[in-house]
Amino acid sequence: MFELKYHTPVEWAHVALEDFDSFLQDHAAAEKKASSMAMTMLSHYQDRTKLVKAMTDLALEELIHFKQVLKLMTRRGVILANDEKDPYINEIRKLFRHTREEKFLDRMLVAGVIEARGHERFALIAEVLPEGKDKQFYDDIAKSEEKHKNLFVELALEYFPEDIVYARLEEILITEAAICSALPFRAALH
Repeated sequence: MFELKYHTPVEWAHVALEDFDSFLQDHAAAEKKASSMAMTMLSHYQDRTKLVKAMTDLALEELIHFKQVLKLMTRRGVILANDEKDPYINEIRKLFRHTREEKFLDRMLVAGVIEARGHERFALIAEVLPEGKDKQFYDDIAKSEEKHKNLFVELALEYFPEDIVYARLEEILITEAAICSALPFRAALH
């Protein structure tokens, strides 16, 4: 449905694998936050029936992903870490405009772009992991994130005209590319 403007080099995945335990802790935190974001969306926009159903399903799926990451961490002897502020998320959230309808559109499109970035980066992790359960897990997670990216754009198109959705998405993608390309590589999803 759309493509990111900045493509993460595979070197990012090597940095993440150098401290895979920290990456897993960050991944777990990201899944928790994604589930929470879906619940927040349905709470703020209860009048949007399709959104409420989609966000309920998404919240459950993200919580299942959290449980799967936790299982992987337990197998490796890694414990949960305190959630840390994510510089990428902090920057991209600055794109939210302030009227109710504009913010609603922005929240959906930004969520879709974040899911697209997750899809890209989880696929890179899967690419560099050796064959086995972890590689398969990250391949599966990447595919799931790709569906999520499209879900948010499809929802936006339910509530806003196509030209407005795609014009705003283009603006967000350009800004997101600048944000992402400026951040240092670290053992974290973003």
